[in-house]
Amino acid sequence: MTIRKALCASVALATMAIATTPAYAGTAELLKRLHEKGILSDEEYAELLAEEAKPSPAAAAAAGDTMTRASEAIDSSRMVRMTDSGIGLEVGPATITFAGSVNGFYVHDNPATPTARTAVTGGIASVGANNSSAIRNGLLPGFLKVSVAAKQSGWDVGATFGMYPGINSTAWGALGANNGGQPTALATAGIDFRQTFMTFGKPDVGTFKIGRDIGLFGSEAILNDITLLSSGTPGNNVAPGNTTLGRIGVGYIYTDFQPQITYTSPSFSGLQASVGVFQPLSSLTGPAESNSAPGFQGKVTYDGKFGDVAARLWVSGITQKHDIVGGGSFTGSGLDVGGKLTVGPVTATGYYYTASGLGTTVLGLFDTGPRQVGAGVAKRDSSGFYGQAMATFGKVSIGGSYGESHLDYASTADRVANPNLLDVNSSYVGQLRYGLTAWVTLIGEYVHSKAVAHSGNTAQSDALAVGGILFF
Repeated sequence: MTIRKALCASVALATMAIATTPAYAGTAELLKRLHEKGILSDEEYAELLAEEAKPSPAAAAAAGDTMTRASEAIDSSRMVRMTDSGIGLEVGPATITFAGSVNGFYVHDNPATPTARTAVTGGIASVGANNSSAIRNGLLPGFLKVSVAAKQSGWDVGATFGMYPGINSTAWGALGANNGGQPTALATAGIDFRQTFMTFGKPDVGTFKIGRDIGLFGSEAILNDITLLSSGTPGNNVAPGNTTLGRIGVGYIYTDFQPQITYTSPSFSGLQASVGVFQPLSSLTGPAESNSAPGFQGKVTYDGKFGDVAARLWVSGITQKHDIVGGGSFTGSGLDVGGKLTVGPVTATGYYYTASGLGTTVLGLFDTGPRQVGAGVAKRDSSGFYGQAMATFGKVSIGGSYGESHLDYASTADRVANPNLLDVNSSYVGQLRYGLTAWVTLIGEYVHSKAVAHSGNTAQSDALAVGGILFF
């Protein structure tokens, strides 16, 4: 039976139904009743409903006109859109983006047994009577970064806020969120608000940055270190703080996040330079300071390809004059060079630094570097290096690295006062990664750390770390 015949056949019944029941909502209701009474088959009912649902040409034209008028009435500057990539949104003239990371590792540390011959001042190898286990962050804490960017008056402008919370509870003190850990009930994790900065620039002018962000000297060393995504040397695993040590003090000096005003040039065929003035830092281990001049840092990088070899090369430097309360001064400085080469599935990195009055271990820039000597100050020289390689095959990556940091005495008086001062920190790292998803990487790692004092004292420790890190 055709649709027209079905309608004709149902007219009589429909008329009778309408005469004895309340008014129907429309044709769809009528068809439903005819179907329920068996006058229309399932196939006929579906076919008639489909025809009923089709808008007439006039109705379609009217709907199109309505949508056109609505879109013309919308103020596009007030619309919210998704960004083309990443996680973010465009709100009027501004683009807001979000980036973050969460990580956690089970770290088991086997320390050296304490004896008279394991004392090393400034050593990174752990010493203790018992093994320790911890669930903790790796070298990176977690982080959440929010950035806002816009183009105004021909300038690209932006602001960034970066919060870096750890998963372990913090014993609050002079170093804030970076103080030692407090593994007790009812304690809380610390938030290291590392980044608060603004930028403005143009492609042909370069970019200016004002605020708090990662430094220039030593930044490439840590950003290219394979332990950045894992644990490296654990540090205090009994009471873990915000992060592990990674390779800090075992191949490079920590760059830190510092107040600064910096300028970065445009890229000239892969060559780019940055220079800045920085908040002067006082040493926690030297005499009291009242500094009159800022610190200065600079960095030059090159990115290019040589046939099948992709390369990133860099050199950076730091210098700062320190004014001692009561008279006297010294200048701390450092220089580093490094490079990363990628050939097929293998990436290899080499790095070296040399410094004077800058330090070498874990308290930060200029710590363990200057020493009070009578009425003046003497500087300890330091140097270090690391080499590493990582090979990736599909979702699996395997890598390893070795690094050392050296520290010299400032003077004969320093040698007499500190007979067990660190001479060399070193570590071996073996690492295995598995890319579970685009966001999640699972990591297993073995670390052997060793500290040797100028006196000959030695401490060695071994650690295993298993966990994962997520980036979005």
